[in-house]
Amino acid sequence: MTEKKKGTMDVSILGRSYRVTCADEERDGLTAAVQYLDRKMHEIKATGRGGNTERIAVMAALNIAHELLTAHTDSRFDIVEARRRIAAMQTALDQALAPQEKLF
Repeated sequence: MTEKKKGTMDVSILGRSYRVTCADEERDGLTAAVQYLDRKMHEIKATGRGGNTERIAVMAALNIAHELLTAHTDSRFDIVEARRRIAAMQTALDQALAPQEKLF
Protein backbone atom coordinates (compact mmCIF):
# COMPACT_ATOMS: atom_id res chain seq x y z
CA MET A 1 0.00 0.00 0.00
CA THR A 2 1.38 3.39 -0.92
CA GLU A 3 1.42 6.23 1.56
CA LYS A 4 -0.35 9.40 0.46
CA LYS A 5 1.91 12.45 0.44
CA LYS A 6 0.22 15.23 2.37
CA GLY A 7 0.84 18.91 2.10
CA THR A 8 -0.96 22.07 3.00
CA MET A 9 -3.14 24.19 0.83
CA ASP A 10 -4.49 27.70 1.35
CA VAL A 11 -8.16 28.14 0.51
CA SER A 12 -10.59 31.04 0.70
CA ILE A 13 -14.20 30.64 1.77
CA LEU A 14 -16.46 33.67 1.99
CA GLY A 15 -13.42 35.95 1.94
CA ARG A 16 -11.65 34.22 4.83
CA SER A 17 -8.42 32.29 4.32
CA TYR A 18 -7.83 28.82 5.73
CA ARG A 19 -4.84 26.51 5.56
CA VAL A 20 -5.85 22.87 5.24
CA THR A 21 -3.96 19.60 5.06
CA CYS A 22 -4.62 17.62 1.93
CA ALA A 23 -3.11 14.62 0.14
CA ASP A 24 -1.55 15.73 -3.16
CA GLU A 25 -3.85 13.51 -5.23
CA GLU A 26 -6.93 14.99 -3.54
CA ARG A 27 -6.15 18.66 -4.27
CA ASP A 28 -8.47 18.90 -7.29
CA GLY A 29 -11.35 17.42 -5.32
CA LEU A 30 -10.73 19.73 -2.39
CA THR A 31 -10.55 22.73 -4.71
CA ALA A 32 -13.91 21.78 -6.24
CA ALA A 33 -15.43 21.33 -2.75
CA VAL A 34 -14.11 24.72 -1.61
CA GLN A 35 -15.53 26.42 -4.70
CA TYR A 36 -18.91 24.74 -4.19
CA LEU A 37 -19.06 25.66 -0.50
CA ASP A 38 -17.94 29.23 -1.20
CA ARG A 39 -20.63 29.60 -3.87
CA LYS A 40 -23.33 28.24 -1.51
CA MET A 41 -22.25 30.57 1.29
CA HIS A 42 -22.27 33.59 -1.05
CA GLU A 43 -25.78 32.65 -2.22
CA ILE A 44 -27.01 32.56 1.39
CA LYS A 45 -25.27 35.83 2.22
CA ALA A 46 -26.82 37.48 -0.84
CA THR A 47 -30.34 36.75 0.45
CA GLY A 48 -29.68 39.10 3.36
CA ARG A 49 -31.04 36.53 5.81
CA GLY A 50 -27.72 34.82 6.44
CA GLY A 51 -26.53 36.69 9.49
CA ASN A 52 -22.99 36.14 10.74
CA THR A 53 -20.43 33.87 9.10
CA GLU A 54 -21.11 31.01 11.49
CA ARG A 55 -24.82 31.04 10.69
CA ILE A 56 -24.11 31.22 6.97
CA ALA A 57 -21.76 28.22 7.29
CA VAL A 58 -24.37 26.20 9.19
CA MET A 59 -27.08 27.05 6.66
CA ALA A 60 -24.75 26.08 3.79
CA ALA A 61 -23.92 22.80 5.53
CA LEU A 62 -27.62 22.03 5.98
CA ASN A 63 -28.35 22.81 2.33
CA ILE A 64 -25.47 20.64 1.13
CA ALA A 65 -26.45 17.78 3.46
CA HIS A 66 -30.01 17.99 2.15
CA GLU A 67 -28.75 17.87 -1.45
CA LEU A 68 -26.63 14.83 -0.64
CA LEU A 69 -29.41 12.95 1.12
CA THR A 70 -31.89 13.80 -1.63
CA ALA A 71 -29.46 12.57 -4.27
CA HIS A 72 -29.00 9.27 -2.41
CA THR A 73 -32.76 8.84 -2.03
CA ASP A 74 -33.47 9.78 -5.63
CA SER A 75 -30.86 7.40 -7.01
CA ARG A 76 -32.38 4.47 -5.09
CA PHE A 77 -28.88 3.28 -4.25
CA ASP A 78 -29.03 0.00 -2.35
CA ILE A 79 -25.80 -0.60 -0.40
CA VAL A 80 -26.76 -4.18 0.47
CA GLU A 81 -27.30 -5.02 -3.20
CA ALA A 82 -24.06 -3.27 -4.14
CA ARG A 83 -22.11 -5.31 -1.59
CA ARG A 84 -23.75 -8.53 -2.82
CA ARG A 85 -22.78 -7.72 -6.40
CA ILE A 86 -19.21 -6.87 -5.40
CA ALA A 87 -18.90 -10.18 -3.53
CA ALA A 88 -20.23 -12.04 -6.58
CA MET A 89 -17.70 -10.26 -8.82
CA GLN A 90 -14.86 -11.11 -6.42
CA THR A 91 -15.89 -14.77 -6.47
CA ALA A 92 -16.06 -14.79 -10.27
CA LEU A 93 -12.63 -13.14 -10.49
CA ASP A 94 -11.12 -15.60 -8.01
CA GLN A 95 -12.49 -18.51 -10.03
CA ALA A 96 -11.25 -17.06 -13.31
CA LEU A 97 -7.78 -16.28 -11.97
CA ALA A 98 -7.23 -19.53 -10.06
CA PRO A 99 -6.06 -21.46 -13.18
CA GLN A 100 -3.67 -18.60 -14.01
CA GLU A 101 -1.92 -18.93 -10.65
CA LYS A 102 -0.95 -22.52 -11.53
CA LEU A 103 0.98 -21.22 -14.55
CA PHE A 104 3.44 -19.35 -12.32
